[in-house]
This record gives sequence, structure tokens and C-alpha cells, in this order.
Amino acid sequence: MFSFFRKKVQKETAEPAALYTENFDDVSVIAEYFCKETGITFEKQMSILKNKVSSFCRQRKIPSFENLLRGIQGDAVLKQELIDYLTTNETFFYREIKQIKELVELVKRKNFTNATILCAPCATGEEPYSIAIKLLEGDVAASRFHIVAIDINADAIAKAKKAVYKERNIRNLSAEILHKYFTLENERYILKESVKSCVSFEVANIFDDSFARLGKFDFVFSRNMLIYFDKETKLRAKSILESMRKDETHDIFFGHADLF
Repeated sequence: MFSFFRKKVQKETAEPAALYTENFDDVSVIAEYFCKETGITFEKQMSILKNKVSSFCRQRKIPSFENLLRGIQGDAVLKQELIDYLTTNETFFYREIKQIKELVELVKRKNFTNATILCAPCATGEEPYSIAIKLLEGDVAASRFHIVAIDINADAIAKAKKAVYKERNIRNLSAEILHKYFTLENERYILKESVKSCVSFEVANIFDDSFARLGKFDFVFSRNMLIYFDKETKLRAKSILESMRKDETHDIFFGHADLF
């Protein structure tokens, strides 16, 4: 993928290979590609993006943003590594709990026997697991619902599947909930299987054509994703998520910051 200077051999000695020259001046080529692929825009954070992508390149001995662009266009692994690097988010249980309570009441009132819930994005699992715990606490049996949680960050999905959390992630949970649904080991809170079994996780991008294969859902949660999109992409994402509903009368649960 990269070009290197050849060693010039003279008799029994050789000149050392020249080091590549870095060129991290214009990060817009990466910003444009990343926006096209994920919908996420860094329009107001270009200096932050430049610093982060420069570090990403240096860690992998990639000499320029142009070389990186060629790399991610042809290497799915490198592309996923960049996505993971730029979309690392930290969240916590029972965030914006009012909407989760509203969902529980809807499931109970309509007496669903198999409510399907989409959570997009899910980060490291705190939101879908919060929904599952609240449903269980609302006397909705695990057999009566299932949550499909997606995110474009593969590292986040891997952590969500392990479901091991630090104290700051569970700070909103009561001692009773912690005792009931978690096991404490070495200052880490490990979620019990009774909750984990209610959620399935996938690495997915809502803008990929394959996203529709997930099917349709009774309820859709998509909180704090649209804040990363420009207006046009927000409307596109909203349309895609609306198409995933079984019942068009069910509003999508957007985050309070997800303004249109």
C-alpha cells in the first residue's frame, strides 16, 4: 500500500532507507468520505478531527490522509478501525429515563406478547439494557419482548456483549437494582444473563442497504445519533427509521438533543 525508497547497494555497504514524509494538512478528504459512509459530520470540529485522524495514521505508519483514504476504500478492516476510533462514546444506565418509562407503559397497556424494539445506536449497551431492566421491573416477562441493538462501532458492540461496567456507568441505578441484575467482581459490575438474553447486538449502519434486513419493529429508539448529522442527513435518517416501524402511529423515541 505504501511506497518506500529502495536501498542503493554499493559494494558491501548500503545507504539507510529514507523515512516517509508526513502530510497531514487537509483532513477534508477523510471528513467527506466519513460523512458519506456514516452520515456523521465533523463540519464544526475539523481541528479535532484532524488531530484524531493524524494520531490514527501515525499509530499505523500511514504518511498522509490521502494514503489513509486509499486504504479505507480498499480495506474493510482498516475502515472499521477508523470508524471505531472516531465514534467512541461513553454513556450510562437510565439516561433520559422518562422515555424508557413511557415505552414500558405502552408495552403494558397494549399487552404485547412479543414486542420488538430497535435501539439505534446502542453504544456499549447501557441504553438497550436499561430498557430491558425497566420492562422486567414493570412485570413484563422476558418472553414478551426482545431488543435488537445496533451501532457502527464494532468495539462498542463487543463491550456491549460482554456487559461489564464501571461504577460511573451504573451511577443512576439503585442498590436494589444492582443486587438484582448485576454481579460485582473486582470493582466491575457484570450484568446477569437474565437481562443480557433480552438483547441481541449487531454492527450495522442505518445508511447501508442491508439495514432493512433487520425487519420491522414495534418501537424504535434512536437517541443522540442525529446530533452528529447535518440537516439533510437528519431527515434521511428519520425517514429510514420511520420505515422500520410496524405501526406508523408509533412515534420514534428521539433524544432531546436530536433537533430537526
